[in-house]
Amino acid sequence: MPKAASDVMQAILIAAVTEAIEALKAGAGGLPNNLLRDVQSVHPNAAFTELPKGLQDSINLSVRNAFNLMLKEGYAVGPKGEMPTQRPIDRVPERDRERRGPSERRFPRAGPGRRGPGDRPGGAGPGRGPRPGGKPKP
Repeated sequence: MPKAASDVMQAILIAAVTEAIEALKAGAGGLPNNLLRDVQSVHPNAAFTELPKGLQDSINLSVRNAFNLMLKEGYAVGPKGEMPTQRPIDRVPERDRERRGPSERRFPRAGPGRRGPGDRPGGAGPGRGPRPGGKPKP
């Protein structure tokens, strides 16, 4: 059974973050001041080229691994113009369609948003007579 896309992306992101932290630690050479300097160089406005070299290498490797994992799990990865725009034709298994049958098709209700007290299907409404199993409304 294929994994859900969110599960695959979570695994990818967790692996990328841990690899990045390990790259920062390795780049600091065990010196806390160097590690602190490298961590402080990472901020939302930092360009890729401003990041420490070990972190850049880790990010490149993580991106490559992410694409490979997505392809291995069966997800399509590519530029938007080259990707198929249509959805799969049938997502409902055959056994569900056979069990439901044509009489149990579900269509959206045609009418206003909420139903009023006399608008119950099969219940007492204007011109429908008494309610089954209960006393008639006055």
